[in-house]
Amino acid sequence: MTIAHWPLNEQPREKILTYGAKHLSDTELIAIFLRTGVRGKSAVDIARELLCEYGSLKKLFNTAPHQLCQKRGLGKAKYAMLQGAIELGRRYLEEDVILGEPLNNSVLTKRFIINRLHSYQNEVFACLFLDIQNRMISFDELFYGTINEASVYPREVVKRALKHNAAKIILAHNHPSGSATPSQADIEVTQLLKKALALIEIPIIDHIIVGNQGCFSFAETGLL
Repeated sequence: MTIAHWPLNEQPREKILTYGAKHLSDTELIAIFLRTGVRGKSAVDIARELLCEYGSLKKLFNTAPHQLCQKRGLGKAKYAMLQGAIELGRRYLEEDVILGEPLNNSVLTKRFIINRLHSYQNEVFACLFLDIQNRMISFDELFYGTINEASVYPREVVKRALKHNAAKIILAHNHPSGSATPSQADIEVTQLLKKALALIEIPIIDHIIVGNQGCFSFAETGLL
């Protein structure tokens, strides 16, 4: 039976119009973008199989394009629609943090950083540069590494801070394969950067680590 023959209150498109997107499962949301199935399988069936195969939305959407496009029921057009939806969602969340506006809300700051770093499969180290009034000047991804670590060079961080004429800095990086809890190396590099930036009178006001299940704040736990 195709989705069109399901009861209206069970059809993903009708459910989203009646109840809102938050009431749909991951499978149903993917099915909306797939739109149609193939012989013997509905869009929901295909979406369910994709999630079962890859295990999570993150792993599914980070799969190489040529691999996903070869899946029965997908193809280039549907892949493009899914990627477009992901990018729209990312930009929607980023609009909460606008250049030139004060960044005084820790929840907003963490959500912004999580949105920027959570999808990377390898470790990325970034800096959020602020002016004296906590307005964002720039968010720069500076160092890229393996799944376990990224080498961080204090000199480059200092150079970028001076380039932006930053008054304050928030450090950020991700732990793509595990917990957001900082390692000893994370603590040591934070202290190293803190000392280097103190020489040019630029304080680090936080270091946020993004993990699989949220984030960790150095400032909130007294590690700064």
